[in-house]
Amino acid sequence: MRQSCHRLLEHQQAGGDEPPLYSPIDQISVVPDHVGRETGGKLTRYATTEEDEATLRELLLSLQRQVSVMSMNLSAKLDDLQRGDRQLETTVALCEIRTQLQELTKSVESCQSEVSEVKRDMVAIKQELDTVQQVKEEIEELREYVDRLEEHSQRRKLRLLEQGLTFFLSYAILAAVLGMLQFGYNTGVINAPGKNIANFMKDVYKNRYGLDLHDDTVNKLYSIAVSIFAIGGMLGGFSGGMIANRFGRKGGLLLNNILGISGASLMGFTKISHCYELLIFGRFIIGVNCGLNTSLVPMYISEIAPLNLRGGLGTVNQLAVTVGLLLSQVLGIEQILGTDEGWPILLGLAICPAILQLILLPACPESPRYLLITRQWEEEARRALRRLRASNQVEEDIEEMRAEERAQQAEASISMRELLCSPTLRAPLLIGVVMQLSQQLSGINAVFYYSTFLFTSSGLTDESAKFATMGIGAIMVGMTLVSLPLMDRTGRRTLHLYGLGGMFIFSIFITISFLIKVCLII
Repeated sequence: MRQSCHRLLEHQQAGGDEPPLYSPIDQISVVPDHVGRETGGKLTRYATTEEDEATLRELLLSLQRQVSVMSMNLSAKLDDLQRGDRQLETTVALCEIRTQLQELTKSVESCQSEVSEVKRDMVAIKQELDTVQQVKEEIEELREYVDRLEEHSQRRKLRLLEQGLTFFLSYAILAAVLGMLQFGYNTGVINAPGKNIANFMKDVYKNRYGLDLHDDTVNKLYSIAVSIFAIGGMLGGFSGGMIANRFGRKGGLLLNNILGISGASLMGFTKISHCYELLIFGRFIIGVNCGLNTSLVPMYISEIAPLNLRGGLGTVNQLAVTVGLLLSQVLGIEQILGTDEGWPILLGLAICPAILQLILLPACPESPRYLLITRQWEEEARRALRRLRASNQVEEDIEEMRAEERAQQAEASISMRELLCSPTLRAPLLIGVVMQLSQQLSGINAVFYYSTFLFTSSGLTDESAKFATMGIGAIMVGMTLVSLPLMDRTGRRTLHLYGLGGMFIFSIFITISFLIKVCLII
């Protein structure tokens, strides 16, 4: 014990702050004062000498000092640990704050990008608004332009409506409608001398072959001579548009007169040549001539006429046809040319309208529309309009034709398949076809060709039948004149429906009368 204490003291005296590792009391960490006192008492009790007691007391004091130092060190370490914990917490908090700041930065950047997109959208919207404003301004300007254009168009229409029928325009229309007079004349000219022509065919056949021609065969030959006119007219009508675009309206009419003169000459020389084939061939040639006239004459008149006169002048064609019919029926009575000697002259007189048109038509101008639109000859079109209008103010007519040309160029070409398959096109086509069929299937052409036979078969004499036929022609002329003022007042459709209704009723009466006659004969 004493040795241990001495070692401890030596260690302390040597400058050691802490007790040796293997001291008996090295496990003491904190020794309170009362413990020291108790220990000191116990040590004193065990001390044998005063020196040992003093040594122990010094040892205890040293231990107390060491314990104090150790306590202070422990407190400092505890403080350091506490400061470390606080620093660690601060570091963690700073990391969290840094993370939140990064997220906030990302959010701010996202917001900035969204703000940039919103700004770009606002710029685009502003540009669109500016564009819309420009469009509105352009629309307003366009409206003003349209208003001015409508006002100008209205004034132009008023000026066009003020245009009247000048002398030169009347002259050109008169020269052109001779072609429709030709058509009407040749339609009805073969009606009155029907029996004379049939007798001529019998005589020619007997002189040629020494045999009598049967009545059925005569009727067939006569029917061929009558109907072949319609076949030629069909061919002429189909080629009318091509001729008009190739040679012009006026040029086509002039060339067509060659066919008229040829056909009339063949029919006129039929009896002299004792050849009824000339009659059939001449009827075919004159049919082609009349078919071309039905295409060229209305086209020419509508293109040279002012806007306000086109509707009325369009009926001039039908008036010329009915006048030609009436003229052929009047000349076909027995008192004039309805005899065995006079019927070739009656047929040959068809040459007169052709020759007269050849004389009058060269002084007329070509169609301004053909010159401007088809040939692109604007100056020639202006000269033609100045002659027709008897005025130098023809800009309205030129502008109207230019507008028509632009409209034609804007329209796409339509095939026959599209015309038949498209509902919007099929309806007008059907209406046009039905309108034409309503006229052609009404039986009026049979009346033109065979009315004299119909009247004689109903019991009239030959002379009375011819006068009755002439009465039909007179009624047609009168009703054509009546339709001129009624057309614009009641409308085309209404007049056509009334005409169809009348034909339906009177066709029933005619059928009943023939049935009664057949029953009486039986």
